[in-house]
Amino acid sequence: MRATATARRLRVSPQKARLIVDQIRGMPVTSALDVLRFDVQKSAQFVSKLLDSAIANAENLNASVDDLRVSEVYVNEGLTIKRLRYHGRGRTGRMFKRTCHITLAVSDE
Repeated sequence: MRATATARRLRVSPQKARLIVDQIRGMPVTSALDVLRFDVQKSAQFVSKLLDSAIANAENLNASVDDLRVSEVYVNEGLTIKRLRYHGRGRTGRMFKRTCHITLAVSDE
């Protein structure tokens, strides 16, 4: 049985989120939660909440939590917010605030 959860428009760059996601891919759910709990990066909190949501979705489908594994997880690039940063002598520079979409699936297979 497969259950998914998706988080969209998270204010963290996709490159930084992929570092966290690559650590938990294929792990059992309990050990993946332990890894995310002790990670200090901002994206680890987002992925932890998303994993909790996927576990809850699996429980609604009558799946056993002890048998669940992170079967599929990937990060896509989201909207990029563009801002100006002001410099001296009347000049400006562009600032890109990147966002991402994270999709996580757990299964008992």
